[in-house]
Amino acid sequence: MALLIELGRRIRLRRKAIGLTQEALALAANVDRSYFGAVERGERNVTFITLCRLCNALECDLAYLTNDLPD
Repeated sequence: MALLIELGRRIRLRRKAIGLTQEALALAANVDRSYFGAVERGERNVTFITLCRLCNALECDLAYLTNDLPD
């Protein structure tokens, strides 16, 4: 699904921009590293709570990751 792939791409770009590994971000967001890898690949539909945890760990708000996502 294009929406999840784009969200995962944005998460990966932000993670790399702030210099975190997948493992470090997963730990900071309290999610399993393999689950997080699937999120970045667009294979998982994250819950709102998980997305909020990721944003907190990525030091950004929800709008940063979700603004203008495709329908």
